Amino acid sequence: MSTAAQPPADPGPRKDREAQHDAPHEAPEAPPFTEVQSGAEFTELRRSYRSFAFPLTVAFVLWYLLYVLLSNYAGGFMGTKVLGNINVAFVLGLAQFVTTFLIAWWYSRHAAAKLDPKAEAIKNRLEGGTPRVEGDA
Repeated sequence: MSTAAQPPADPGPRKDREAQHDAPHEAPEAPPFTEVQSGAEFTELRRSYRSFAFPLTVAFVLWYLLYVLLSNYAGGFMGTKVLGNINVAFVLGLAQFVTTFLIAWWYSRHAAAKLDPKAEAIKNRLEGGTPRVEGDA
C-alpha cells in the first residue's frame, strides 16, 4: 500500500466556471479614444493637418529634386555668375535653407492657429477636464 496522498477524484461542481462560459459575451465598451478617433472633430483635425503638411512636403521635395537635377545636369546654368563670385548654384543652395526655415515657421503658425486649439479641445474632452482658457499658464 502506498502512503502518498492521492488527489481527489472529482473536484466537485464547477458552477462558477460554467456560468461564466454560458453567459453571453458582451463587447466591452469602446474606449473614449476610439470614439474620438472616429468622430467628426478628430477627422477635421486630421484633415486640417494633412491639407497643410502633405502639399508643402511634396512641394519642398520637388524643389529639392529640382536643385539636385540642375546641379547634376545643368552645370552651365548653375555656374552662371550672379554677383561677383556668387553663382546660381550658391543662390539656389541658400534658398534651400531659407525655404526650410520658412516652412517650419509657417507650420508653427498654422499649428498654433488651427491645429492646437482643436487638439486641446479633444484632449480636454478625453481627460474629462474643462477647456483651457486663453491666457492660462
